[in-house]
This record gives sequence, C-alpha cells and structure tokens, in this order.
Amino acid sequence: MTILLKQLMTFINLLNSDTGSNQIAAGIACGLILGFAPLISLQVLLVFICIFMFRIQIGAALVSAVFFALIAWLFDPVFSSVGSAILEAESMRSVFAAMYNMPLIPLTHFNNSITMGAGVTSLALAPFVFFASKRLILSYRVQIVQRFRSSRVWKLWTGTVFFKMYSTYEKFQG
Repeated sequence: MTILLKQLMTFINLLNSDTGSNQIAAGIACGLILGFAPLISLQVLLVFICIFMFRIQIGAALVSAVFFALIAWLFDPVFSSVGSAILEAESMRSVFAAMYNMPLIPLTHFNNSITMGAGVTSLALAPFVFFASKRLILSYRVQIVQRFRSSRVWKLWTGTVFFKMYSTYEKFQG
C-alpha cells in the first residue's frame, strides 16, 4: 500500500513539475494499454519497450496502469462481446489460425475473447486518452497550480523552515 501511495505522490509531483505534458499524457495512454492487458503477456513487454525507447513518463504509465487495471473488470462484459465478435468473424479465421501457429504470437493470449476485446478497445481509446489527459494536465497546471502558488498559504509555506528543509532534501534526493 505504501508503494502505491508513494507512486501517487510522485505522480502529483510530476504533474506539478516542468515535465512535458506530452510525456505524461503518453504515459497515461500507455498505462491504459498496460492496465487492460494481462499482466504476463507479450503486449506488456511491447508497451514497456515503447516506454523505454521513446520519451514516455514511466511513473505516469505505472500509476495509470494500476488505476485502469482496477476498473478493467467492470468492462469485462463489453470486452468479451467485442472480442467474441472479432474472434468469430468468418473472414479472420485463417489469419487467427496462422497467428496461433507462429512462435511468439500465442503469448499475447489473443484467442481469449476478453483479452482480444480489451486489447482492441485499449488501442482504440489510447489516442483519446492521450489528448484528453494532455488537455487536463495543461488546464490543471494553469488553473490550479498557478492559483495555488500565488496564494497566501503557499507564500507562507515557502517561508517556513520545514519548506527549506524539504527543498534541500529534494535537491539531494532527487
């Protein structure tokens, strides 16, 4: 539980930092895909490769993956119907048979209707989640953070000894 709280606090610090909104939004979109995918699968490995190859915020991806994994079970009936419709399509049977006989593709668990539906749904929703989270991050930074930093409470807090100790600790600990 403390690891989750630490990650959540790190995510809040990340939102308040100067980190690019594209990196955080891409992390949240990758977290959507991670949260909807089975934990041990090829999809998760591919998403982590993308996270490490591109400038994607891994903290945002992990926090959002936990969030999306917690709510994914609510959408299992939808995922099952979407996956069943795709897997039962007559025109795709030969493609799925060839994929099942390939060396690594069965590790994606694509033949499970919930996994197929969750994968297709997460890939379809990822661009929308990216743009929505980017917009929310930018509005959060403008409306909430700027107002809070110009308030009297923040100015009083920055003048205390505790804040100076915290900022010194943050410089050394990162």
